Amino acid sequence: QVQLQESGPGLVKPSQTLSLACTVSGGSITTKYYYWMWVRQPPGKGLEWMGAIDYSGSTQYSPSLKSRTSISRDTSKNQFTLQLTSVTPEDTAVYYCVEAGLGWGQGTQVTVSS
Repeated sequence: QVQLQESGPGLVKPSQTLSLACTVSGGSITTKYYYWMWVRQPPGKGLEWMGAIDYSGSTQYSPSLKSRTSISRDTSKNQFTLQLTSVTPEDTAVYYCVEAGLGWGQGTQVTVSS
């Protein structure tokens, strides 16, 4: 059974970079045709798709976040990562790593505050 687990700091200061990792266990991130996504949910709002990296390493980003988002992977750790630059309090959210066919991580709360 494949499991996803997010990790990273729970508090980030405004203007800094938010960095999260998703560790995948029970399966390889390079297995065809997995599509690994980052999704977030701000308080009181709906889910927002941020971007994805597929099994080959190709990436896609939400147009609204593309200028600030970078998704990469470390195959040696079986992880994929999210970096979001120049954060503001509006980036406060629960961040999830997801593979549509396999499931969701439990989510990690990130608060942007000085």
